[in-house]
Amino acid sequence: MIEFDPQDILSHVRPNPVTPNTLSDEEKIAKVSEKFKEIMEIIGLDLTNNSLQDTPKRVAKMYVTELFKGLKPENFPKITVIKNEMLYDQMVVVKDVSVISLCEHHFATIHGIANIAYIPSKGVIGLSKINRITDYFSRRPQVQERLTKQIADCLSYILKTEDVAVHINAKHYCVISRGVGDVNSSTITSDLRGAFKNSPETRTEFLKVCQ
Repeated sequence: MIEFDPQDILSHVRPNPVTPNTLSDEEKIAKVSEKFKEIMEIIGLDLTNNSLQDTPKRVAKMYVTELFKGLKPENFPKITVIKNEMLYDQMVVVKDVSVISLCEHHFATIHGIANIAYIPSKGVIGLSKINRITDYFSRRPQVQERLTKQIADCLSYILKTEDVAVHINAKHYCVISRGVGDVNSSTITSDLRGAFKNSPETRTEFLKVCQ
């Protein structure tokens, strides 16, 4: 069984546009709460109202500990890979993995599903770890293209294989709730590597699973 250092894994994954931050979660919550209170007052909300008075702190806590928890390397899930003793050499697919994120352009919800596959070489990863990896990289301000690449980067490095595929189909509430107001469209992104890119049969088999 192989265990990984989160910092090592993250150094092999394309980063988000972030700056160094040494504030504790408590400090972040206090500062975000203060700023969000100002925003609410600027748009004309009555912060003395019983329903609204705790909203700044609720939003701040949600941002720091839930929606954006993927910005902290310490929150990366514990990952172990076991030896592929069964010599399994066909694709492993985890289908319909939930994706919840926020678009970094409008801080509006991105909601969809991911289908993620790999062909084992020397190692096999626990199936739930794929869900946890997806959730970790989703829990930060994102663009779907980067998220797709980050999941693929991570799995390729951990499993020491190029035979990795990630396919995400998601709705963007910056499209649904503002702007064009289109409630029907969704966005599909994929990152196909190794056999999933170069073998027509493997590519077709995976994309059929994604339908």
